[in-house]
Amino acid sequence: MITRRSTIGLLAAAGALPALAACGPNASDGSGGGEDGGGDSVRIYWWGGDLRNSLTREALDLFTASHEDVTVSPEYSEWTGYWDKLATQFAGGDAPDVLQMDEAYIDSYGTRSSLLDLETVSDLLDLSDMDEAVLDTGRLADGTLVGAPLGIGIFSIGVNPTLLEQAGVAMPEDTTWTWDEFAALSTQVSDWATEAGEDVVGFDFFGTSAAELGAWARQSGQQLFPREDETLISKDTIVAYLEYALALVESGAVVGPSEQVEDFAAGVEQGRFGNNRAAFHLQFHTQVQTFQKASGSPLELLRLPARTSGDHQMVNKASMYWSIAAGTGSTDAAATLIDFLLRDPEAAKVLKIERGVTSFPELQTEIESVLDENEMVSLDFAREMQAEVVRPPLVTPAAGVGFGDELSRLGEESLFGTRPPADVADEILTVLEGMQPEL
Repeated sequence: MITRRSTIGLLAAAGALPALAACGPNASDGSGGGEDGGGDSVRIYWWGGDLRNSLTREALDLFTASHEDVTVSPEYSEWTGYWDKLATQFAGGDAPDVLQMDEAYIDSYGTRSSLLDLETVSDLLDLSDMDEAVLDTGRLADGTLVGAPLGIGIFSIGVNPTLLEQAGVAMPEDTTWTWDEFAALSTQVSDWATEAGEDVVGFDFFGTSAAELGAWARQSGQQLFPREDETLISKDTIVAYLEYALALVESGAVVGPSEQVEDFAAGVEQGRFGNNRAAFHLQFHTQVQTFQKASGSPLELLRLPARTSGDHQMVNKASMYWSIAAGTGSTDAAATLIDFLLRDPEAAKVLKIERGVTSFPELQTEIESVLDENEMVSLDFAREMQAEVVRPPLVTPAAGVGFGDELSRLGEESLFGTRPPADVADEILTVLEGMQPEL
């Protein structure tokens, strides 16, 4: 899924995307499958770390054990190299049959006819029981379904209750809290740490993330990439976001901009939240497992603070997708494999929620028996939020792939005081206006 830690590969990948224009439905994928779509071999490519790699391969072993007529060739890489390699493969007519796709790129690939319409293989890939609102995040603007969501991620607040207790700060009531209240609580933790001589801060970093600004926009009745019935984020909303980030620094709720940049670059294990040196952290909710493991602390999840009390505008984001290359010669095998990875109970027990909480309710019950206490934090939070989530935003359009990087650069200019928030907001809005899709 997209976070502040994953924006590094966006510009490089965006530069490679024009090569995809020549990779339409008739491109060869080099997979060796049959031309009639009934091939018995399938290449699958995904990004991730060692844990995802091992779990995926274990699930693929289950598949081949029950589908002896299908040969599976697995490939994987880290996020930063994934998109360059994928673009090269498509451009060279050697795309994998099944590929892991992200919200930031699905429109870029899908609108270039590089991904198969999954509803053409609905007899083999049954997504009818998936929540419709989640499934629709895999559709292009014209309604074509090019991505099968693996699960959901919900942008939320991670909290370290041990640090709050040490600071004498009560666990907030997240059904009513606002960003102002959140700032005050974060400042209380930082003030306690200063007095106690502890290297702890209330909140680790804020002010340069597209996910943050997207949530801020939703809570203002606006969107970064609005549909026809929605409103583009305004300059005033952007200014308010940037000024809030500066106020956090001034109050001591967060560290200074240089330390924020360093913390962002440090990664989970060395960063403040993953190292028990920050009480609060913004993340997509299943990421809390990684922080739990790194910190060894019983971390919890809370709703986002709201601009207006009670109006949190929580949304389900597709954590990532499985897609099929439009030019595959192994259509049936590819569809059968995705169906297995998404819907088979035993596969679900292997994969658990590492890629997000499954969007098939019956499988959520199936995997409870294999989830530990930390993993149940994510599952329980996702279940609780389903009663209040609102319509998810439009997926990032092809023209908007680089917005995360632009916002990071401009947000840092505001944080460091290089330019006033109003000037930075003007440029952010200009960038966004130039990235809007043609609806």
